Amino acid sequence: MFEKKLSFSFETTQKILQRIGYIDTFKGKWNHLDKSDSRYLKELRQIATIESIGSSTRIEGATLTDEEVAQLIKKVKVTSFKSRDEQEVVGYYDVLDLILENAKEVELSENHIKQLHSILLKYSSKDSRHRGQYKSLSNKVVANYPDGSQRIIFNTTEPHLTAKEMSELMEWTINQLVNKTTHPLIVIGLWVYEFLSIHPFQDGNGRLSRLITTLLLIQNEYDFAQYISLEHIIEQRKTDYYQALMNAQQFRYSENEVVADWMIFFLECIQILIERLEAKISQNLEKTHYLNVRQKEIIALFEIDKSLKISDMSSKLSAYSVNTLKKDIQYLLTEGYIQKMGIGKATVYWLKDRIKE
Repeated sequence: MFEKKLSFSFETTQKILQRIGYIDTFKGKWNHLDKSDSRYLKELRQIATIESIGSSTRIEGATLTDEEVAQLIKKVKVTSFKSRDEQEVVGYYDVLDLILENAKEVELSENHIKQLHSILLKYSSKDSRHRGQYKSLSNKVVANYPDGSQRIIFNTTEPHLTAKEMSELMEWTINQLVNKTTHPLIVIGLWVYEFLSIHPFQDGNGRLSRLITTLLLIQNEYDFAQYISLEHIIEQRKTDYYQALMNAQQFRYSENEVVADWMIFFLECIQILIERLEAKISQNLEKTHYLNVRQKEIIALFEIDKSLKISDMSSKLSAYSVNTLKKDIQYLLTEGYIQKMGIGKATVYWLKDRIKE
């Protein structure tokens, strides 16, 4: 059943193979990349997290900017939220954080998908009756545009067929990923399309589909997906996103339902993600290239201790004089790598949060 939707033309097959080749080549390079600058990767992931939350909720009609999302996440312990936008943002944050921290342990199953859906909507009292449960009413995929207008993208699986179609989709996906009979990127791409076509929950399907996309990519060794926001790329290509889905879904349940345009779009988004990640890493390497050995060693100390005094650095880097270290510390302050608080011997230094810049 699912294989028929992957019956691509020769031209489409070539485009898909080219994109998969590009992605897998980078995957190989990434797996052998020196990731010793863990602080920078942590920064990238924090930036990507904020962009992912903001973009994915805005695709569904929310209005919070990335800056507003960042401020809200800082006070995530707040027990009540002013608006539905805030409820959606914090729910998305909780699921994304769980995925990024536990991706290898989260089993792909219907029960776990339902659990993730419950977490996604846990702050919304409006959704309390249906969170974590398949839909009981018909729903449609509706595109929300900045001017407030809406457009029906396609009709979805009827409630009485939802459990059956989700069971079939999950069985096929798991078998393919375990047996590796189909390339995992194609499997993931089709899973996303099918999940959105079924639209198994009353609400939150789009957001959940993008969260599970990240989960599946990481689980299939495309770990780099967590460092640049795929959701942000989709938001920037929102019209293409909906059009690619519509091009196949308009033929739902017929022989002509082939996901060619969607698969190319999906792979293109990952390719753009890679290009952006490579550009950011290159910029960081250029910047850190100008740090001398001592300065890099000072930066490395903060990976162990979050805050240090000059006396701490001197004792750990005893091969260098205090005066030499002071010059390096001043350079790192000037270049924005570290910041300080206090005066004299009581001065404490720590890595500067360059995400805010």
